[in-house]
Amino acid sequence: MRSTNAFHPAVTGKEKAVSSLNKGVRKAEVTLKWDPSPLGEPPHDLDIVAATYSAQAPFGEPAYVVHFDSRSPDGTIILTRESKTGQGFGADEVMTLEFDRLAAEYGRVVLGVVIQQRNGRTVFGDVANASVRVLEGHQEIGQHDFTAVAGATAAKVGEFVRGQSGDWAFNDALVGFDADPQTFVTVMGAPTP
Repeated sequence: MRSTNAFHPAVTGKEKAVSSLNKGVRKAEVTLKWDPSPLGEPPHDLDIVAATYSAQAPFGEPAYVVHFDSRSPDGTIILTRESKTGQGFGADEVMTLEFDRLAAEYGRVVLGVVIQQRNGRTVFGDVANASVRVLEGHQEIGQHDFTAVAGATAAKVGEFVRGQSGDWAFNDALVGFDADPQTFVTVMGAPTP
């Protein structure tokens, strides 16, 4: 069995930049859903993660990370719904990001999804119907179902980058990692190979 503490990019997906016509992305919502585990099996627990980086060091250490029922220090990134089982209707987890309120010192926010590894190694291929969507208002600007990274335990699903004019754009990308949750939050913002 491979160690889940190691950092191994598993799959690099294509990237594309998406933003609104005039002012860039001002507010976004990330939704994650998956089906509950079959009866008698341990529940799968997936989490949305957002890592915020300074404009001066966009590929350095994250200034802060929002995950596991937390929020950013300034309240601009909030995990508003969290599930530990995938049970319920609609999205199981929801995160809201308010870029029009995010301080100018920040230049990059990386989004990811990680699987908690409490009951042995679990990969996206083990989780039924997992999918993530990134929305700006009612417009979908990113969507992934994780089939391209079925053997990964975590995945970067895109990033928001502040341009020179101050407007935010979304780069849709899917990159799989073989990393436990603690390791993933430290490496999810690494440059895509």
